[in-house]
Amino acid sequence: MAGVGENSKPLGEMTVLVTGGGGGIGGAIAERFASVGMNVIIHYMTSHEAANDVARRCMALGAKVMTVRADIRDRSQLLRMAERLESSGMMPDILVNNAGKAHYGMLADLSEEEWDDIMAVNLKGSFLCSQIFMPYMVSGRYGRIINVSSVWGISGASCEVAYSASKGGVNAFTKALAKELAPSGITVNAVAPGAVNTSMLSTLQEDELRMLEEEIPAGRLGSPEEISSLVYFLALPESGYITGQIISPNGGWIT
Repeated sequence: MAGVGENSKPLGEMTVLVTGGGGGIGGAIAERFASVGMNVIIHYMTSHEAANDVARRCMALGAKVMTVRADIRDRSQLLRMAERLESSGMMPDILVNNAGKAHYGMLADLSEEEWDDIMAVNLKGSFLCSQIFMPYMVSGRYGRIINVSSVWGISGASCEVAYSASKGGVNAFTKALAKELAPSGITVNAVAPGAVNTSMLSTLQEDELRMLEEEIPAGRLGSPEEISSLVYFLALPESGYITGQIISPNGGWIT
């Protein structure tokens, strides 16, 4: 029986789209793919300079790079983005739904508008991007969709109820879509990181960071590069029998 990905293009000819590619984890993911010569699309919404910085680092690694701007909550903007990618011969074989939005605060203080926005960015964005780009993968009988979730989507976190709910939705979305797309040679997995050393932790004081590290059996925060290596592994043709999985690199914090 043929394995998933047996008829795929050589890795160096594939194209990856990383949403939220200007962030710490998104940038590391883009660079990891660029390091093997893949075509890299860096999506952003507001962080234009950060996306350009990542693009320059990817180009220095020898990759063909394109930056694109779109609001992932807006289907019409994403469709225009897809048209631009298609006309440039850069439709993605690999989609990394990385763009996300965090929120910290008591549920009692959360407005309906804030709730809707968190759900729109974290969950609806993954739905829209997957729905728009998966037909190209289906037609080629090959594809990888990798959703960047969170450990809080598995266990939930106090004062991060909306964020936890949105990431829990991403995890369920991942498992269900994996079953739909498996017959078409497409895998769908989620990476659910624990505490990673990015700007998302910049609001914590030094003593708070130290306390956090003490809670983690590994005794430290994760690095964006460790997350990007896992995403890269799941994108490889030889990972074709891994689908519908929620993998949480968290240093043993949540098991």
